[in-house]
Amino acid sequence: MDLTLERILSKVQKPARYTGGEYRQIIKNKNEVDIRVAFCFPDTYEIGMSNLGLRIMYGIFNAIDKVWCERAFAPWIDMEEQMRANNIDLYALESGDSLSSFDIVAFSLGYELSYTNVLNMLDLAGIEPRSVNRPENAPLVIAGGACCFNPEPLSDFIDLFVIGEGEEVAVELTDLFIKKKSANMSKAGYLRAAAMIVGVYVPALYNIEYNSDGSIFRITKDGYSTQPVMKRIVTDLDSSYFPVDTIIASTELVHDRVVLELFRGCARGCRFCQAGHINRPVRARSSDTLIEQGIKSLQLSGFDELALLSLSSSDYAHLVELCDGLLDWCAPRYTGISLPSLRADNFSIDILERIQKVRKSGLTFAPEAGSQRLRDVINKNLTEDDLLETCKLAFEGGWNGVKLYFMLGLPTETDEDVLAIADLAHAVLDVWKQYSGSKNRAVKITVSTSCFIPKPHTPFQWEAQVSMTEYRRRVELLRNAIRSKAIKYSWHSPEQGYVEAALARGDRRMGSVIEAAWRRGARHDSWSECFKLNNWLEAFKDCEIDIDFYAVRERDEDEILPWSVVSAGLNEEHLLSERRLSREGKTTPDCRNICIGCGVCNTIPVA
Repeated sequence: MDLTLERILSKVQKPARYTGGEYRQIIKNKNEVDIRVAFCFPDTYEIGMSNLGLRIMYGIFNAIDKVWCERAFAPWIDMEEQMRANNIDLYALESGDSLSSFDIVAFSLGYELSYTNVLNMLDLAGIEPRSVNRPENAPLVIAGGACCFNPEPLSDFIDLFVIGEGEEVAVELTDLFIKKKSANMSKAGYLRAAAMIVGVYVPALYNIEYNSDGSIFRITKDGYSTQPVMKRIVTDLDSSYFPVDTIIASTELVHDRVVLELFRGCARGCRFCQAGHINRPVRARSSDTLIEQGIKSLQLSGFDELALLSLSSSDYAHLVELCDGLLDWCAPRYTGISLPSLRADNFSIDILERIQKVRKSGLTFAPEAGSQRLRDVINKNLTEDDLLETCKLAFEGGWNGVKLYFMLGLPTETDEDVLAIADLAHAVLDVWKQYSGSKNRAVKITVSTSCFIPKPHTPFQWEAQVSMTEYRRRVELLRNAIRSKAIKYSWHSPEQGYVEAALARGDRRMGSVIEAAWRRGARHDSWSECFKLNNWLEAFKDCEIDIDFYAVRERDEDEILPWSVVSAGLNEEHLLSERRLSREGKTTPDCRNICIGCGVCNTIPVA
């Protein structure tokens, strides 16, 4: 370890974030590889190392003989201060080398409020944040992740975006980069060649023209109209790479456990949910594969907890067989199994009792809206009876509480809908009183609300977000309606959601705002203790851009949207139809039962 680095680590919180040297990290001889990739997660070590996607991509890159992939994370405020004061570049954990010495610097973008961390990490590494200012020999800066389904806000800083799932694209991009080096291809030549790969968006090849009102007039590529870049997906999850033999962190993570990915995609069609739309179609792993992966992962990691993960885990068709197969190994070893992402309309107390033989975890459900009318608007396809019957089964089975998640500010929401959240919480409390079976058990019902944020590639992408003032009024209305001390109410501050909404639906002009906010000190904006709304409001003012134009403006249905440069495979006609059905309070069914015509299965067929 560098002596200067060793000296400053005693001055920062959690120095193990910055030391590397973990068990099963991958070390290669850098003189024997053709490409070095720095995989960067724009948040802290304990957040990034809890991310399954990072572990998958780390394993895939390093499985390529001529590639060495290392990791880098956003340093916390105290570490950044020490690095800048001591002229230490941001470095990769495996080698300790500056990111500026790598061939490819790859970012995982899962949350809009991490954007300033991307710029900060580049700057800390001595890499010019803006693509146009980087010299020919600078690292290629790429990005993937959910946020890339609107790549425009970061298009000034990222050379190319991977749209969709990156397992196969990573191999194709590195193969092309090896050819680039051997043929002495220019960066511009590489980017043009990379743009021919399905799922790759190169912003420098596109030109955006604007109307006088700030909306987009035209998007062209080389002077011609362009088709959107289609996302990539992995069609066969059983044969795709899964990190059973992965790095064991040297410090506590947010999620210290094995994670099994049951399936990708969601058939439910909740109209607010970006993840459910951009990850279609549904593709599942077999229960045999999952049992084998779960047991091997536990054996090799030493963890005593395994989480079954997906967008709606209780929708997995072979859940009983999977739980039984895992429990045969887990129960004798006191290894717990958790099942997040439960739905109240297909809850099985039998399954939950099976997986909680070792330890009993809490129950969490997301009704999202309090009234049936509003749940129909958002196509939640959940009734109050579904939720109350589920709570009845849980309370009879010995559970003492439940967490309920809702959104405020959903399209068409009224005060009656807000008050219905309190009514629903009190109804759950009444169920506990009636069915808990013991007067000695204390109950805890937690109600949590966040502000609805309209996201690209959803039926609500055209909707407006409510103002911060209006959100606070609705919070106060709900807070005053909750009468029982057994019901705890918490709510998210609207400030972060306000900025997130602007970034989520921003266009290419947002790059100047992100840079201005970063230069004003914005970083780690996803952390409430670091987020400062004024940094962003002043940045918008500096750039003479109206934040409300992006955050709280309803879009015209015929408006060209910034993210139309990429496609999740969804028909715009389907999204518009779903939006109109929402205004009528009409629901659409689970697409496993009836095809709803979203277009994905025709655009991206899965065998």
